[in-house]
Amino acid sequence: MFKGSIPALVTPFRDEAFDEGAFRAFVDWQIAEGSHALVPCGTTGESATLVAEEHYRVVEVCVEQAAGRVPVIAGCGSNSTQTAIENMKAAKARGADAALCVLPYYNRPNQDGLVAHFTALAEACDLPIVVYNVPTRTVTDILPETLARIAALPTVVAIKDACGNLARVSAHRQLCGPDFVQLSGNDDMALGFNAMGGVGCISVSANVAPRLCADFQNACLENRWADALALQDQLYPLHAALFTDASPGPVKYALSRVRPEFPSALRLPMTPPSDASRRAVDAALAHAGLI
Repeated sequence: MFKGSIPALVTPFRDEAFDEGAFRAFVDWQIAEGSHALVPCGTTGESATLVAEEHYRVVEVCVEQAAGRVPVIAGCGSNSTQTAIENMKAAKARGADAALCVLPYYNRPNQDGLVAHFTALAEACDLPIVVYNVPTRTVTDILPETLARIAALPTVVAIKDACGNLARVSAHRQLCGPDFVQLSGNDDMALGFNAMGGVGCISVSANVAPRLCADFQNACLENRWADALALQDQLYPLHAALFTDASPGPVKYALSRVRPEFPSALRLPMTPPSDASRRAVDAALAHAGLI
């Protein structure tokens, strides 16, 4: 199934339009550097500012360029169950391997509502589902007991967990079984997450440091914990710096330092990171040996 370093890909814009050429080159670079899978149209990909046609095109280009070399997990979530279903069907039609579905945001459904939402998704489309729990953005948290109910659905195969509570990894192993795929949604916690039973990370930092992030995840998967700790120390300042301002501002700035040809434009309401954030990113890139 899914494991390792899985970048939540940024979406390049040039003159307000999706830059397909830059994105294709970026996908190739990510795969060459060892990324284990790719996530287009996640939060870091500014999916909230893509219209439906753009969203589907980004997924399509990612699938085309990956060409089966690594799995593609398409961002499909919405606070509208029907919209999420439409996104899943569109992703399946374009060849995606799975759908990343965030908990419905703003609506704040209760636990039964979450079960009903994911049940509807699973019944409407057979694309494998990765549940995405990120309470800081959705103001909704899925409890372990609720996840167990959802994980019983045959197409719910994994969770991207960004709740910040490492104890959840053990709780999920107890309730969902040790084979249920757990992916960290927080780069800075991925070492502890993996040590407790996780198998990878859907990563922001891997946009900028794909080789280091892949090496780190490989070390974890191979139980080379001393190597993983050394890489964690090398990467930690970057993990922190990429959230010193509203994401993905800092990561697009970081990419402009590592790959100057990559467009760093953001879509409103996102704006470029502050001077302090840029200084933190520069220092972190130097610490990681990337500049």
